[in-house]
Amino acid sequence: MLRQHIARVLVVTDVATPHQALIEAIHARAGRTPCQFRVVVTNPARAEVHLLHPERHDRAREAEEVLLQHLSALEEASGSPVIGSVSVFHDPMDAIEHTIHQEPVDEILLAVAAHPWATRLHQDLPHRLAHLGLPVTAVDVPLQKPH
Repeated sequence: MLRQHIARVLVVTDVATPHQALIEAIHARAGRTPCQFRVVVTNPARAEVHLLHPERHDRAREAEEVLLQHLSALEEASGSPVIGSVSVFHDPMDAIEHTIHQEPVDEILLAVAAHPWATRLHQDLPHRLAHLGLPVTAVDVPLQKPH
């Protein structure tokens, strides 16, 4: 008897409080085929803060607390348990590459807002991920104030 493959979906977002569009995208994806979700929030510390600087770890801890408060909404949308964490990396590309080198991923759901100062960079992010050979779905989310 063949076991049905459960797709491992990496969800990358830049805010710990999930936007409604992301919740809806998770619900829609969960309804298509069996899958499990791994949510990674990019580090809210300023990009220029060194990886070992205490601010980066403090901001990650704060964001993780917020993410944990919202995990039940993500699990309700997915219909199954969701693993969530905050990356040490601020840049979504770095967070994605780090995650896929640590664990298996079959597809990426990208919910990163286009920041006014980096609109082109964020619009190009799905294209920049093409070298990974994974399906990428971009979710249109508005810019939110970080918590």
